[in-house]
Amino acid sequence: MKIVVLDGYTLNPGDLSWKPLEALGPVTVYDRTGREEILSRSLHAEVLLTNKTPLSAHIIGRLPELRYIGVLATGYNVVDVDAAREHAIPVTNVPTYGTVAVAQMVFAHLLEHCHHVQRHSDAVHAGKWNKQPDFCFWDYPLAELAGKVMGIVGFGRIGRQVGILASAFGMSVRANDAVRFDPPVEVADFDWMEIDKIFAVSDVVSLHCPLLPETEGIVDARLLSRMKPTAILINASRGGLVVDADLADALNEGRIAGASLDVVSTVEPPDPLNPLLTAKNCLVTPHIAWAAKEARERLLRTAVENVRAFARGMPQNVVNPPA
Repeated sequence: MKIVVLDGYTLNPGDLSWKPLEALGPVTVYDRTGREEILSRSLHAEVLLTNKTPLSAHIIGRLPELRYIGVLATGYNVVDVDAAREHAIPVTNVPTYGTVAVAQMVFAHLLEHCHHVQRHSDAVHAGKWNKQPDFCFWDYPLAELAGKVMGIVGFGRIGRQVGILASAFGMSVRANDAVRFDPPVEVADFDWMEIDKIFAVSDVVSLHCPLLPETEGIVDARLLSRMKPTAILINASRGGLVVDADLADALNEGRIAGASLDVVSTVEPPDPLNPLLTAKNCLVTPHIAWAAKEARERLLRTAVENVRAFARGMPQNVVNPPA
């Protein structure tokens, strides 16, 4: 099998090995592939692996040797899966690699809001501590999580892991999900709620649902108006769940206390004029919640297993099974 990786850099910037994939056939890895290069680089591939490089119906239809598409992520909207199905090409994803890493990032963001670690460290390095008359100082309010309410919208694998961590910090958990799961035993003081009520009662709301037509832009001015002025919104899921301008307005007008985002609703990297980049009390990280080395190792290992399973005639993690 001739294998082509169209955009391997974010998965493997050099600290992982492609050797397990190379054991399955000749491999060509491109760090990045521009839209104008997709067809030429994919033309003779039997196996195509992509992370964010789009594979449209037009492209898929012009690749007569293509037999398999593997997405190096959980989300697979970069591939026209219906077109692939029409050409009998299975599309696979990697569904569970980032659960721990993403949940951990949620709390990295949340704890930064609670303690402002970087800002206080910067103040110390700037010499401010040396000039204090007391043994300590703080420039920003400090807060405990125990006793607070964590609202989770989307209670799949990652949402449930966030709930477990929230419970360990002494928070009560309120959740909403299209598919009702029994709450994990590790989550104490748990209850299901409608989304509007979650936004109204929570001190922290964390988003973990997929981007679907019914969830796109769900966090808008109306829903944000339900939040407490002391509440924080966290989005380490899909940027399109939030209306960026509405969130920026809520932050700038002090209607909510803060936001932490690992994604934005516009194209990534974002436009420099995105209003969230200058909004008050808004932490933004560059879509890295998934990218812990251990998580990327799991992702690559599963991606290779997906290709190996396909080669054996037993494809796994297929997102476009035959109709």
